[in-house]
Amino acid sequence: MSRFLFVVPPLVGHVNPAVGVAARLAARGHRVAWACADPSLVRRLAGRDAHVHACAGPVPGVDGAVRPPELRGAEALRFLWERYLVPLADAMAPGVHAAVTDFRPDVLVVDQQAFAGALVAERLGLPWATSATTSAEFAGAYDGLPRVAEWLRERLAELRARIGDPAGTADPRYSPHLLLIFSTPELIGPQAPLGSRIHYVGPSLADRPAGPCFPWEWLDPGRVKVLVTLGTANADAGDRFLAECRAALRERADRVQAVLVDPGGTLPDGDPGEADKDVLILPSVPQLPLLERMDAVVCHAGHNTVCEALWHGVPLVVAPIRDDQPVVAAQVVDAGAGVRVRFGRATAHRLGEALDHVLYDRVHRAAAARVRTAFRAAGGARAAAAHLERLAADSGARRTEEGR
Repeated sequence: MSRFLFVVPPLVGHVNPAVGVAARLAARGHRVAWACADPSLVRRLAGRDAHVHACAGPVPGVDGAVRPPELRGAEALRFLWERYLVPLADAMAPGVHAAVTDFRPDVLVVDQQAFAGALVAERLGLPWATSATTSAEFAGAYDGLPRVAEWLRERLAELRARIGDPAGTADPRYSPHLLLIFSTPELIGPQAPLGSRIHYVGPSLADRPAGPCFPWEWLDPGRVKVLVTLGTANADAGDRFLAECRAALRERADRVQAVLVDPGGTLPDGDPGEADKDVLILPSVPQLPLLERMDAVVCHAGHNTVCEALWHGVPLVVAPIRDDQPVVAAQVVDAGAGVRVRFGRATAHRLGEALDHVLYDRVHRAAAARVRTAFRAAGGARAAAAHLERLAADSGARRTEEGR
């Protein structure tokens, strides 16, 4: 039996992939614990009995962690790092150190944006694995942007000086021991890096707590179906885009049913839970079971939403907003599994054209099916857990050998 400490930021899309891996390890007899700035979030996603060590740190949506919706590109990246990721690492570090002291893990499983976990492990000489919940940084995201890449390295070097081992050299985003990437080269593309420590395990889709009620009887088996979602983190930026989506879908109500997720209630004349011309507007949906019945997805190119759609072989219309989303959108298009539109300029006419392409062009559906096959062959949470077990066993063997 080994002990695994999962270090995650308080972000749903970063906790969810780790949940399935943690559950697999626990089912195989290992001890699992978590370190997070929002223990209630981990317990909501991983189960109320999850062993969570509380850390300090900003939680999205409060205080200085609220990002202005108009920020895009380099400004959005700078805000993310300076106002969220770096302060989160500084704040989490004491809690992660305390969790290590109390739980005594054999391996830390560290989300690629939870820098504190990597740097504390480095300082204490413990093995750690990267949980890469987005593949953007493995697809040449900063190629051609040397100043941006250097600026990020400088921020990480400053963090290491404060909370890591000053003599350390590993990039805290990429473990020198084990990288678990929840995607596959079939989506990432030919630039996907290879190496003995890099493992592409595909999406980790675990059973989730019961989602919101959904009127399943409303779905018409005789018509194609579309899901429109911008995720939970973009509600403040989506009012115009969602309105254009609704207009495009209303024009196709004779042949298309649509479920439109509007968590912020941004559609001015739409009543949540009511179907208007076969567009059902809801604040939240049980996304995984719903995707089993969808024929297309319109989304912001968030990594989890894209991978969950392609796991089901569903092609996409992607409208990236910021962060890693443009890179993930490019992966979808290059793989042939969808069409990209411009978030800020998308009209009902353009969205309708894109939807028609992914719904009725067999090329996109065939490409989505190819990615689905690769995802399912990669092993998901089962494969990730096996790689972590090997890391723990190898590390234990080395310690035993060194102690002789």
